[in-house]
Amino acid sequence: MAEDERLARAALTRLVEPGDETVGRWLRTLGPVALYQALTGGAPPPKGASRERLAGCALRAQGLDPAADLAAVGRLGGRFVCPGELDWPQQLDDLRDARPIGLWVRGAPSLRLWALRSVAVVGARACTDYGAHVAATLAAGLAERGWVVVSGAAHGVDAAAHRGSLAAGGATVAVLASGVNLPYPRAHAALIQRIAEQGLVVAELPPGAHPTRGRFVLRNRVIAALTRGTVVIEAQYRSGSLVTARRALALGRATMGVPGPVTSGLSAGVHELLRGEAVLVTDAAEVVELVGRIGELAPARRGPLVARDTLNPVTARVLEALSAQGGSAPSDVAREAGTSREEAQQRLHELLVLGFVERKGDSWQLSRINGDDGAVRRGNPSIWGNRVKELGR
Repeated sequence: MAEDERLARAALTRLVEPGDETVGRWLRTLGPVALYQALTGGAPPPKGASRERLAGCALRAQGLDPAADLAAVGRLGGRFVCPGELDWPQQLDDLRDARPIGLWVRGAPSLRLWALRSVAVVGARACTDYGAHVAATLAAGLAERGWVVVSGAAHGVDAAAHRGSLAAGGATVAVLASGVNLPYPRAHAALIQRIAEQGLVVAELPPGAHPTRGRFVLRNRVIAALTRGTVVIEAQYRSGSLVTARRALALGRATMGVPGPVTSGLSAGVHELLRGEAVLVTDAAEVVELVGRIGELAPARRGPLVARDTLNPVTARVLEALSAQGGSAPSDVAREAGTSREEAQQRLHELLVLGFVERKGDSWQLSRINGDDGAVRRGNPSIWGNRVKELGR
């Protein structure tokens, strides 16, 4: 990119707010240099620019020094990445006129390459211990599978996700609503510094810029567009995390939620999201199944396999026909199992070899070792007693 265009884009990040679609249209039609001149009085104002907007730009233009901003981020070991450059993540172009003017980046890795295999993990700031544990575990699992974890470095779920990825030796990206040299929240200064050293810290705002409530909301669109999918862990109905998720949905990205207790207000927003187009996930494998390559499937979920699961259906029926109260005659077993006496005798001998039953003279009974694996037994007094108690409640 030409130096004058780079300087103009760097200056525009101070003149206008992130995500302004009107500015995006002007930028698309005029180009960065002409737009900068139009907003600062060096050329006729852009079509539709109000007097108030131009006055605001004039105030912000006082003392503007984009070259100093570029030098400042350079001293941090960072850079300013512009659309069209090799390191620019092209998926951000899906934001159309709300696309960032440019991104201020701290850290050595390639933003474009890391973003190609990335997942956003977001959620409540005032999360529960459950939410923090799930976020850290899920992020660590993603890191172990070679995925980059992207979040906003906020309290709660965001911080837990970053720490989980770092603990697993993985890659993580923090997208800030402030300048890359101004850690926010201040309590996370050490965490953000560690991310800058081992991963990437990204911002639309120039060095030294402070966060505002509106900038946090606008930051979320970058997280949604930058990644292959967004996972929400704990969010109330009015949560910025839901803004990220809904933006991801609108952009055609995979949108996922981790369920929580139905009695928790912190999970209410996630559950509402899951009732729509979001997909329920419980671990990193299920996330990767949605955002990864064809064939990266999560393992099948099954209950524990017990010995009786391997029995032939007729043999299993004969086993179920045995009374839990004592021995059973072969004729009684045949009648209960719905088979012939000869068939019942054969199956009982199979069960004897397998250790399920014992023979006492002419009668058969369940083995004390393998006979009871939790199945309901015909005539079992304790089970029938429990059933009666439950019916009486």
